[in-house]
Amino acid sequence: MRRAGSADLPLHGGRVPAWLGQRMSRLGAVIAQAIVHHYGRDEFLRRLAHPFWFQSFGAVMGMDWHSSGITTSVIGALKRGLQPLSGELGIHVCGGRGQHSRKTPHELATVGERVGIDGDALARASRLVAKVDSAAVQDGFDLYLHGFIVTDDGHWTVVQQGMNDGSGLARRYHWLSEDLQSFVDAPHAAIDGVNQGRIVNLTDRRAAASRQGQLALLHEQGPGFIVQEATILAAQQAPAEMPSPAPEPAQLSLPHLAMPAHHDVRPKDVNMQRLHGALAAAAESGPVDFADLLLVPGIGARTVRSLALVAEVVHGTPCRFSDPARFSLAHGGKDRHPYPVPCAIYDQTINVLKSAVGKAALGNDERLQALRRLDQQARRLEKAARGPALPEFVEQERQASAAYGGRSVFGWET
Repeated sequence: MRRAGSADLPLHGGRVPAWLGQRMSRLGAVIAQAIVHHYGRDEFLRRLAHPFWFQSFGAVMGMDWHSSGITTSVIGALKRGLQPLSGELGIHVCGGRGQHSRKTPHELATVGERVGIDGDALARASRLVAKVDSAAVQDGFDLYLHGFIVTDDGHWTVVQQGMNDGSGLARRYHWLSEDLQSFVDAPHAAIDGVNQGRIVNLTDRRAAASRQGQLALLHEQGPGFIVQEATILAAQQAPAEMPSPAPEPAQLSLPHLAMPAHHDVRPKDVNMQRLHGALAAAAESGPVDFADLLLVPGIGARTVRSLALVAEVVHGTPCRFSDPARFSLAHGGKDRHPYPVPCAIYDQTINVLKSAVGKAALGNDERLQALRRLDQQARRLEKAARGPALPEFVEQERQASAAYGGRSVFGWET
């Protein structure tokens, strides 16, 4: 199995308010439908296994763009939003946070019975994945969330997250079943986190001899002998006398996302060239090239601007998600960073996408293709586009927030 990546995120508490959670479920589901329509189910699994795309996906849905809460809220939103569509899309979201994670094997067995795949094998895979990231990789993060997304073909992605109360950080682990060879030999699609020193990672390929030696020792000598020898070694060697470790060969390069602690979106967090390209495509090209799209009642320039960023989430390649904060500029954030969630714009975005996906299901994909052209035009305009600086852009959005139905955990904007 190949590693997909990992992420380190500031550890945040709290809950997603109902008014946002319902919208996240609807938007997450319709984005998933669009991706499956254009690229298939396996590509949707690959997107979820990429830590940068996953963070951008949560940010475009109005969650705190940098926090650990994105993982919980995205898995929850997909579970609610895709459940009614599971028969149509062939995608099933199992597990979740806390007690929901412990129900994953039963949920997978139920899915297996319903669609005719080996639910017992999937349940075993779920347990193994959780055990690897909690026992075989000892990096100081205790798992509290386990999301298992599986298709009717038996292909799957796992997104799970652990917390470290001492450091105030969460670490997200991404797995992808594509090309699965082993659960214990370099299995992760990705692990994302801040370097906090040496860790025990028995899933590293270089630890194969250690794994085999541990099994042989346990089989030949028994657990009592191991405990006895460990006690003797601990008494003989004080920490200061421990020998220096031999230098390790370089790790394979994997996508690793490290999000900052600050809540506000700063210029260094956003690729302004790409943002200006999206703004230019919405302002200059939208009214001319996307007439059918703009005939949807209530759609104006501000909604097209959000649609440009949503279109990139659907069509963008992995390299375009290096700045997840940029996608929070589509629908803001529940904590008013970068600005309050513009509920009226959010609802129009969902309506446009839902209408486009519905027409595509009936054989008319002109509106979905219009969104693709919007994304393509934004990329063409990036090199030459100019626009406001980020603080100016954010201030404009905050000034207009009440007109857009701005809302946050602090209430409605006035």
